[in-house]
Amino acid sequence: MEPQWLSWAKRLNAIAQNGLTYTESGYDRDRYVEIRQIAAAILAEHTSTPAERIINLFEQETGYRTPRIDVRVGVFQDDFVLLVHEKVDDRWAMPGGWADAGLSLRENAEKEVREEAGLTVTATRLVAVLDRNRNGHPPSPDDSYKIFVLAEPTGGSFQPNTETHAADFFPVDRLPELSLPRITADQIRLCLQAHRSPGFQPVFD
Repeated sequence: MEPQWLSWAKRLNAIAQNGLTYTESGYDRDRYVEIRQIAAAILAEHTSTPAERIINLFEQETGYRTPRIDVRVGVFQDDFVLLVHEKVDDRWAMPGGWADAGLSLRENAEKEVREEAGLTVTATRLVAVLDRNRNGHPPSPDDSYKIFVLAEPTGGSFQPNTETHAADFFPVDRLPELSLPRITADQIRLCLQAHRSPGFQPVFD
């Protein structure tokens, strides 16, 4: 569970952004800007990021604030799970990333595995829709839902790319160091449970 101060700061920023999106009153606009400044001050107090930098990041987001969508794909061979070695933090995760507009969930899942692991797959089943900030990930100023799907490999092999160093299958009970902003061991085990159980019912927060 995320810290209370982070929940407050994110909620204040969401109120500010939504208000700035719809208000036609100059007075109200000033109040929403002030609320955004308070949210930035809370984050700055608890992190090493200056408030001005946080405000600049807030201002890059426009429109009604909603959670982002992160798609993660479970590909298994028996009890071995496909992981990719992330360049950004030198740790491992199931293939995935932010969902691209214009693509379905299935298309996004298959694209991520192809781009990061070099494998062609067919997405088969939904496993879970989880709130990132309620499932053991490091605190983040962004809200996102993590959608987990299973996929069956149909071919391909790892190809050099801009996001990952390598791809390999690992036993679920002996995982390498994971990229915790992206995946947790509990989430991998949940996907394995779904892989083993044809009657598995998707879970959600």
